[in-house]
Amino acid sequence: MGKLTFDRVQMEDAIDRIFERTKRMDLSWDWPCGVAYYGLAEAYEITKKKEYLDFLKDRVDELMELGLPVWTVNTCAMGHCLITLYEATGEEKYMDVIQSKVAYLRQEALRFADQVLQHTVSASNDFPEQCWADTLFMAAFFLLRVGVMTKDGDLIKDALNQYYWHIQYLQNEKTGLWYHGYNHMTKDHMSGFYWGRANCWAAYTMSKVGHILPECYLYPEYLEIVGSLNEQLSALKQLQTENGLWRTILDDEESYEELSASAGIAAAMTIKGNPLHIKYINKSIKGVLSHVDTDGRLTDVSGGTAVMKDRDGYRNISKKWIQGWGQGMALAFFAAVLNFENVAGDGAL
Repeated sequence: MGKLTFDRVQMEDAIDRIFERTKRMDLSWDWPCGVAYYGLAEAYEITKKKEYLDFLKDRVDELMELGLPVWTVNTCAMGHCLITLYEATGEEKYMDVIQSKVAYLRQEALRFADQVLQHTVSASNDFPEQCWADTLFMAAFFLLRVGVMTKDGDLIKDALNQYYWHIQYLQNEKTGLWYHGYNHMTKDHMSGFYWGRANCWAAYTMSKVGHILPECYLYPEYLEIVGSLNEQLSALKQLQTENGLWRTILDDEESYEELSASAGIAAAMTIKGNPLHIKYINKSIKGVLSHVDTDGRLTDVSGGTAVMKDRDGYRNISKKWIQGWGQGMALAFFAAVLNFENVAGDGAL
């Protein structure tokens, strides 16, 4: 198989700078923090730098002492770093919070139709019977990781069910691309745009399943995931810009290049391990590294984005400020690159 082309020292320096800048962010217990600290956890797993883990532990402990929020789909994103902390320290307090999140998702979280999780961002019924691609990262991926860690077959089944139905509701089989959201009440994709970060959430989390789930090929839902991801990445490579990036509306050449989506999509390609994607990954390495500012901020990351009403709604989201999800997905991408030679592809699947 071909090789990725990058300077390891330069990439590790970029990771250090992103880490130092992320430390300065006042991230509370919600999804921006969840994605940022997931990235830090991934960087720790690959580099084993103790300072990454020490910061995670100190900050998460502080947030736990201050009091945990009401659970939503989005706040469950913090479960990812809790898994890393529990596995690294063995401290039961982290497992207690993990199980509290799992209990919420199993018993209290709003669902519709085939037990699909409704996307929630607060204690209110924000988006009745809507599924968003975001839920895959915040909840389904988390459920799968916990299910495998605790050998809970029902939890694994629920997680795979979320993947299966999000694929049915959100992916356009003709294009391979994912819509941002689906409204089950109106049976449509609302404004119907191929939002970049939605495709990042889908591609990244699907790419991880085969590396997490033992004997994944024995689950019919996994074969659905593989088929979905293959089609999606095949479509996404054709939409990569000359800078090795992807746009906030993927098929709109007047939309700006957006770095959290770009990092997540490139990470999915890296984890997938298809040799035909190497030239695209190499372009992304240059493109994403060029957007790591000297102070460690990933630039050109779009702000929090609901399912917007029209094209301008997506195109006019600010990309001026530092965002936790940008920091986290850049770290996840660079961690995947550093680990590339240790990961086996899924063969003929």
